[in-house]
Amino acid sequence: MNVLSLFDGMSGAQLALQKSGVKVDNYYASEIDKYAVKVTKHNFPNTIHLGSVVDVKGSDLPQIDLLIGGSPCQGFSFAGKQLNFDDPRSKLFFEYVRLLKELKPKYFLLENVKMKQESMDVITKELGVEPIFINSSLVSAQNRQRLYWTNIPFEMPLDEGILLKDILEDGFTDREKSYCLDANYFRGGNLKWYFEKHRRQLVFSDDGLCHVGDADIKTFDMNKRVYHSAGKAPALTTMGGGHREPKILVEPMAWRKLTVTECERLQTVPEGYTSMGSDGKKISNTQRYKMLGNGFTVDVIASILSGIKN
Repeated sequence: MNVLSLFDGMSGAQLALQKSGVKVDNYYASEIDKYAVKVTKHNFPNTIHLGSVVDVKGSDLPQIDLLIGGSPCQGFSFAGKQLNFDDPRSKLFFEYVRLLKELKPKYFLLENVKMKQESMDVITKELGVEPIFINSSLVSAQNRQRLYWTNIPFEMPLDEGILLKDILEDGFTDREKSYCLDANYFRGGNLKWYFEKHRRQLVFSDDGLCHVGDADIKTFDMNKRVYHSAGKAPALTTMGGGHREPKILVEPMAWRKLTVTECERLQTVPEGYTSMGSDGKKISNTQRYKMLGNGFTVDVIASILSGIKN
């Protein structure tokens, strides 16, 4: 079959096609990130690169059997400014619609983030199918809630029971599943973002403190904190009375961000897949984090594409 992948990134769709056993004759990719293109060329040298989606014309292509893509989501994400279609990046969705109408492929698949109902309704109306909600936590150690619009009949992936602790290279975690990996993860996290905004997954060292929950008592948030038994106990004060009862003092925690290898595992990407470009040069960790955060959870896409083969 002939496949056109829009917003192809590091070509997670090719990994998914490979894993699902769908035979591909020609794979056309539209992507402008030079590092993602280098990774694709290194791993899939037969990829036919088309550049920017706005320059792709259906009349220049053969019959396309599968149109796939995850259009930029920044305008829809609840973590952003929620400009929806007023965000120029999210407007690129209509390029997907344009090519869907021009090419009339047998199958199509669009992935995007959870969003406001009004934006979801626009996409649903344009594509003519209702979105299917899938959390990547079924097939990986990551909570990654996404919507999939497709006309491919498929069975929902089963829960494989993979936990965050299972994919760590060292240290321990305070939760079963990682927070959703984003394209800005290369900047690292901090304790405020982690505990208050529930973003930017952190990993803790074996001798550090780790907040795992809150006690059911009426007091300030800091006084409710409960810490992991694998870490050191927090220091106690001897002051009493009023709001000065013995309380927990939060000492500096020993923590780190996820490694690139751990992020590849979260996205069910083969280890080392993002490490090398077609020019023989190593890809920086910054760029690897970015493309992984922007990419598909491969095993989710493979589950959907398996419907084609079946």
